[in-house]
Amino acid sequence: MNYLHTMIRVSNLESTLEFFCDVLDFREVRRYESEKGRFTLVFLCASGDEYSAEKKSPLLELTYNWPGENGEIEEYNGGRNFGHVAYRVENIFEVCQRAVDKGVTINRPPRDGHMAFIKSPDGISIELLQAGEPLRPTEPWASMENVGSW
Repeated sequence: MNYLHTMIRVSNLESTLEFFCDVLDFREVRRYESEKGRFTLVFLCASGDEYSAEKKSPLLELTYNWPGENGEIEEYNGGRNFGHVAYRVENIFEVCQRAVDKGVTINRPPRDGHMAFIKSPDGISIELLQAGEPLRPTEPWASMENVGSW
């Protein structure tokens, strides 16, 4: 058995791609559009997983269901998504700073130099875990409080 991908539904494909590609440094590896099914699938890989993207895993699948005939976009809530996806990062402080610089809220700051949580534009929790040993706690992260849910 091999892990293939995790799928999340998104309400705005462009803002979600900006979040994952610009903030978290993911790369789009393929895209599929179904005129008949009225949806777009975009498959992304984390920068450290590019070597295995050729095998089509591990990937994050963004599913964008096109607006209905009346222009309505389906809203997704807790019953249509899940807890979180997690990624190992080389420097959690740098990733969190890049997120803040792009206007992303750090819901659970990396006070311990090991773990942080942020959310995608659709409210999907993303857990960031420091590769190897935790980094030495530093400001502004060490004293930053949690914000919202994660």
